[in-house]
Amino acid sequence: MGRRGRARGRPISGILLLDKPLGLSSNHALQRVKRLYDARKAGHTGSLDPLADGMLPICFGDATKLSAFLLDADKYYWFRVRLGVSTATGDAEGEILQTRPTEGIGLEQIESVLGQFSGEIEQLPPMYSALKHKGKRLYELAREGVEVEREPRRVKIHSLKLVRADDLPEFELEVHCSKGTYVRTLAEDIGNALGVGAHVTALRRTAVGPYTGQQMYSMEALEQTAEQGQEALDRLLLPIDTALMDWPVVKVNADTAFYLKQGQAVLVPKAPTAGWVRIYQGEQFFAMGQVQDDGRIAPKRLMSGS
Repeated sequence: MGRRGRARGRPISGILLLDKPLGLSSNHALQRVKRLYDARKAGHTGSLDPLADGMLPICFGDATKLSAFLLDADKYYWFRVRLGVSTATGDAEGEILQTRPTEGIGLEQIESVLGQFSGEIEQLPPMYSALKHKGKRLYELAREGVEVEREPRRVKIHSLKLVRADDLPEFELEVHCSKGTYVRTLAEDIGNALGVGAHVTALRRTAVGPYTGQQMYSMEALEQTAEQGQEALDRLLLPIDTALMDWPVVKVNADTAFYLKQGQAVLVPKAPTAGWVRIYQGEQFFAMGQVQDDGRIAPKRLMSGS
């Protein structure tokens, strides 16, 4: 038997808030950042279209165990809508399908329809999306000229705010929404509610989950920092547990931590009675846990350094 090859890269852990540039796929952005950090293990937390920029959290090492929770987290976007023009892709890159006049549509009309897109709504996933149909991405089928039937999905719009409308027929919106929300579809549906159609001309993700108002780092800034050495790059990383800041904290002593690290559920006085928790021994975050029906806390994911 041959020897197993030594894992390449540094075993670093943490979360980087990348400001993904336009024109770059999320995976290509991830690979560039991973090379800069010489990281052994890294992943991103939900793709951004190449035509969208903004926050793309990159998880290194143990942080990849949390990536699913950031994937499920709420998202925040700023986007610009162009009324009167419908495209095949819902954005400025797609073939123009229809053009309609927008005279008579002003601030009052726009604000009057935005209320229709508050709370839980149904969206029909676009053909130009990464969803799969019989093992094939919808956008791949769309590029072949194939359209398949899709089921509407329920998403939640927590807030939708008009932020600028002094350049009609274009205007700008901010949205706080649940995972799975298609901003391009939202823009199209707003345009259809106004009777003229619409598409997105610019899209930026401004926040993900707990990371609101946080500093992001551009690819250029990372490359400049890399010239100072990897320690300088590492200082840009956020601690792993920042991804779970809205979870309750459970602190345990060394004895209880021992049993948790063996995979055993434990009773913790004054612990929450349901849901997910982040578990600390002293100041060290070492596990994610879930409260069972009998009140005990079961370890679900242990950090490798624990």
